[in-house]
Amino acid sequence: TETQILRLLGNTPLQVEISLVHMASHQSKNTSEEHLERFYISSEEALTKKFDGMIITGAPVEQIPFEQVDYWDELCKIMDYAKENVFCTLFIGWGAQAGLYHYYNVPKYDLDKKLFGIYQNYKTTVAEPLLRGFDDIFPSPISRHTEIHAEDIKKNPNLEILAEGEESGILLVKSKDNRQIFMTGHLEYDTETLGAEYRRDLDAGKQIEMPKNY
Repeated sequence: TETQILRLLGNTPLQVEISLVHMASHQSKNTSEEHLERFYISSEEALTKKFDGMIITGAPVEQIPFEQVDYWDELCKIMDYAKENVFCTLFIGWGAQAGLYHYYNVPKYDLDKKLFGIYQNYKTTVAEPLLRGFDDIFPSPISRHTEIHAEDIKKNPNLEILAEGEESGILLVKSKDNRQIFMTGHLEYDTETLGAEYRRDLDAGKQIEMPKNY
């Protein structure tokens, strides 16, 4: 995730300075303590700064109720802080569901099976600056066990759906003040990311189908 996002940010002509933030209340299983101590700052330190932008990434906890995630309270503090001190925040994957739930009380719903593969999406708005350069129909990698429903988004006058798919549902939502962007898929994924995830789940003995349209 670090590499994928930094590579994309590196394509901008802007000079971007990055702060990587870890949850102090969570013991990481996939990243060494040495790596976190060397390259990351704690959320407590992050809360003393102001940022032009923030990215809140996903996590493999989507089948757990939000309040039961061990770092939920810490993440809520970051999201509350971002609302006042960050110009624009991008929420990815489970992070998008978490942000929509925390700010707008939008629930998530369990799927019968994992939505996993490359799915076509269509733009639902006209002349949206965030989608400049996108085709009217465009693909996105998807990997999730839960979903959000369009009717819950449409109930809130502060939210707007930007893109969705016939098979995969809502992909992109933004707040109408343009300060929050919620992406339930993974436009940041590399070519091999879904394949690596598929092989990882197979090796772990999980029931997993090959990624669709991959």
